[in-house]
Amino acid sequence: MTQSASEDPARPLSTDPDQITLERIRAAADQLKGAILDTPCLPAPRLSALTGAEIFIKYENMQVTGAFKERGALVKLLSLNEEERKRGVIAVSAGNHAQGVAYHAGRLGIPATIVMPAMTPFVKIAATRSFGAEVVLAGDTLAEAKAEADRLSRDKGLIWVHPYDDPDVIAGQGTIALEMLEARPDLDVLVVPIGGGGLIAGMAVAAKAIKPEIEVIGVETVLYPGMWGALKGKEVRCEGPTIAEGIAVRDIGLLTQEVVKRWVDDIILAKESTLEQAINAYLVLQRTIAEGAGAAGLAGLLTDPERFAGKRVGLVLCGGNIDPRLLSSIVIRELARDGRLVSIRIDTPDRPGVLGDITTVIGELQGNVVDVAHHRLFLNVPAKGATLDVTFEAFDANHGEEIVSALRNRGYTVRRLDVAEAID
Repeated sequence: MTQSASEDPARPLSTDPDQITLERIRAAADQLKGAILDTPCLPAPRLSALTGAEIFIKYENMQVTGAFKERGALVKLLSLNEEERKRGVIAVSAGNHAQGVAYHAGRLGIPATIVMPAMTPFVKIAATRSFGAEVVLAGDTLAEAKAEADRLSRDKGLIWVHPYDDPDVIAGQGTIALEMLEARPDLDVLVVPIGGGGLIAGMAVAAKAIKPEIEVIGVETVLYPGMWGALKGKEVRCEGPTIAEGIAVRDIGLLTQEVVKRWVDDIILAKESTLEQAINAYLVLQRTIAEGAGAAGLAGLLTDPERFAGKRVGLVLCGGNIDPRLLSSIVIRELARDGRLVSIRIDTPDRPGVLGDITTVIGELQGNVVDVAHHRLFLNVPAKGATLDVTFEAFDANHGEEIVSALRNRGYTVRRLDVAEAID
């Protein structure tokens, strides 16, 4: 059941999309001057070659907190009167919104309380605390953290800073479109990640007002298609672990969905494997870091490249706060998908020289062995035999298959391990 705005103090009292205007967004841009970075919007020739579109990237991962969330948070904070500032603000977040609110509240001398789920990674808790906010850990989910934040807000009279469903927040996020169209007025399409909808709502209003013929396309994950369902008028289920946790939103904005219904042209749903491909492409081709949500726009292009072929496309790299261990795992998985990292299992006789023979075959064909596991004790291995698991680097998929064929021609039984098959 959808909660009404009046039942939730964190939500807007009005869901009228007319309250989000170009004038309001331009006023927000004036407020943000000098307080946040006017991040570059630059061409990306290598991504253009990958997708078939002419791509321009807005690098919001360069903001102080590593994400676009600072914009809306600051505009909301600047809207508070003196009495409200003294009372302080409260927000619920496990990531970028928390840091955006904490950073700018600290700059403005406004007490900030951020409620985070107890399972939030320590690095995010530490980053939020480093900006001077009081961090309260409550519950295992955002919903449970929200319940505690509601209580604190009532008891202490704290002012809510909602992550997306607030007119001031939406206006702040919309300033990104102003900057993109100022830098590249010839853009044909904006492709924007969607979580709760604050970013795309603000950007769509600004972009359509400045250039009515421009397309605005949103991207969600297949696991969290809440805004897609609202736009299409379909019941959807939002659940499951996703690499794009920044847009894994079950309860989309009440105000934002009204804006999206009016101004957004369509929404694409991206698979997990495509999100991983997009993160890797940003790292390898652009030498920049994108978190899962930040890479969602590019994932949208990779999902439906024909739709964007030959068009000038603006992408918002909206955040770069990804765990380094996760990033390294994604790089390895993409090498496997591309056939440049090959894992095989070989049944061999248990005699001296076999391992040397196998590595020689691989080396003579310019493969590079990176890992070997030698198994003798498995019950499915003959008593006088052994099993070798070998991982090697190849130039490409064809080169890898050439090496596998050479080992088979040498008389070895070789099975490809399914490391190259990703979960969608």
